[in-house]
Amino acid sequence: MSGKAHRTINLLIVDDSAVVRKVLSEELSRYADINIVGTAVDPYVARDKIVKLQPDVLTLDIEMPRMDGLSFLAKLMRHYPMPVVVLSSLTPENSETALKALDMGAVEVLCKPGSSFSVEDVARDIVRAVRAAAGAAVHACPAPVPGQGRSEPLDIRLVHTTRKVVAIGASTGGTRALECVLKRFPASMDGVVVVQHMPAKFTAAFAGRLNGVCSLQVREAAHNDRVVPGRVLLAPGNRHMLLAREGGDYVVKLKDGPRVHYQRPSVDVLFKSVARHAGKNAVGVLLTGMGSDGADGLLAMHRQGAHTLAQDEQSCVVFGMPRAALALGAVDRVVPLDQVPSAVVHHLQEEAAAA
Repeated sequence: MSGKAHRTINLLIVDDSAVVRKVLSEELSRYADINIVGTAVDPYVARDKIVKLQPDVLTLDIEMPRMDGLSFLAKLMRHYPMPVVVLSSLTPENSETALKALDMGAVEVLCKPGSSFSVEDVARDIVRAVRAAAGAAVHACPAPVPGQGRSEPLDIRLVHTTRKVVAIGASTGGTRALECVLKRFPASMDGVVVVQHMPAKFTAAFAGRLNGVCSLQVREAAHNDRVVPGRVLLAPGNRHMLLAREGGDYVVKLKDGPRVHYQRPSVDVLFKSVARHAGKNAVGVLLTGMGSDGADGLLAMHRQGAHTLAQDEQSCVVFGMPRAALALGAVDRVVPLDQVPSAVVHHLQEEAAAA
């Protein structure tokens, strides 16, 4: 499942719940490449154990006594930066807090084990996140921290002579990367469809966050939503999203079904549907992420005449997904993250001028 499977990853679990600490320790210890070096009941205990045990990765609860997880994460990333996987219960408040954790440098945010999810399923997700975190470029800054740096939309007008669709896929490190890209897209942008690997309910908060900082309208997709210029549709967590054609319009369809590459939503599911229904009228973009989800789909788009882009290794938090697409010959152009928006927009301009 991961190139990191042959390397032992030393993991420290930080959670105020004795039950959660016990469950996570027991479940994650079943994996040969995960070594639980210790647990901590709060950030103060965690601080001492980090210095003593020097773990490779930390799992961090958000709600803890004496110091909340977000405050601890801010201190940790400032003084002792390391890969952190945040575990959060599914509430609207925690969803927003989880997004702040990603802004602060957490590699990934996942649901805590609870009544809504089987411990086995959650454990598998956490193991994949821990493996991704162990190989993540923690010191990299793949996108500007919200409110800082250049973030104005490109001053470009797009003339829609031929309707285009821009399809974007991302995973680990993708929340910051997507914000970097979408904030630069002009309000006249062709319709955008996005899959970001993220738990259910977190995607609504993420869409709301993006909507507040982008000139485009960004929202969590609903079944039969139309894909139109000026709109970004984000696949809901735990639902696959596909592109379809109804008359002269593009729409999205949501469905359940098995996970693809351990993911639902899956980038491959979206990209393959874009290849089928939009063909050469599409642009495919594969951003940072662990694994290979999106590689086959980007190849399908490439073969149908779509223009395909992948984020370069240096700007990725995890280069897995773009690397897999490159290995298949699915990528027309590899670009640094900060050049992705202009690369997409300029291609659309050229297509419109040639139409």
